Amino acid sequence: MHTDIHLALHADRAAELRHEAQEFRLPRTRLRTRIGWTMVEVGLRLARSGATTSCGQTFRTA
Repeated sequence: MHTDIHLALHADRAAELRHEAQEFRLPRTRLRTRIGWTMVEVGLRLARSGATTSCGQTFRTA
């Protein structure tokens, strides 16, 4: 019986904590969109700059 009470109290507290955590959650879609567009902007700036390595060789990814 003691185990059942402990489990019920734990489940109740876990539900309270989940509810509190949802209040502080950031809007993920806006943040992801801003980060994504920032990465696109940085990539375009790098592509426009035409920067090469100091050896004059192009960087290869594969």
